[in-house]
Amino acid sequence: MTPAQERAYEEGWARWGLAFQPNLLDEEQLFRPGTPRIVEIGFGMGQSLLNTAAAHPDRSYLGIEVHRPGVGKLLMGVLAQSLDNVRVMCHDAVEIFEQCLAPKTLDAVHIFFPDPWPKKKHHKRRLIQPAFVELLASRLKATGHIHLATDWEPYAEHMIEVLECAPSLRNRYGAGSYAPRPDDRPETKFEARGRRLGHGVWDLIYELSPDAV
Repeated sequence: MTPAQERAYEEGWARWGLAFQPNLLDEEQLFRPGTPRIVEIGFGMGQSLLNTAAAHPDRSYLGIEVHRPGVGKLLMGVLAQSLDNVRVMCHDAVEIFEQCLAPKTLDAVHIFFPDPWPKKKHHKRRLIQPAFVELLASRLKATGHIHLATDWEPYAEHMIEVLECAPSLRNRYGAGSYAPRPDDRPETKFEARGRRLGHGVWDLIYELSPDAV
């Protein structure tokens, strides 16, 4: 961590950070009453989450990231803008969803540009796997959705293959279709750099199917 990130972590964690405990979180502590509840998994250095939270003060966000420098960077921005609609956890997302978040409580789950693990021998390390997708779906409200984005086309194809087979989900834009880039997903520096290099970006949005509600 840089000195600035370390200072932000130390100053901001008490207000915006939540330590992992193997039990359900207090929803009133985590999310403001009456607001949509969105979780972003793997926010990296936090720019997308910071921009989204600032643009939508009427929503509550939980950011999950395992790397402390990214958490420190996000907290720098949260402190600078005095945001009160963000909470942060620095822990494994699978364990958080399994043990800390109750079923049918979330309006959306965002996973933007996760590590694609491009080598075939590493594909098992990819975050988007059938069991994890079903876990995410179980935490969605009836009107909830999962929004994914990647700039690695083979991973986009893997995502569609996994999500199309999820019994509790349906593709908002039709089976096997990618979503148009939503206006409320801010472009990250990582994404902008990829576009300059000629990389494509693929968005996917899946919502609960009527049979799963």
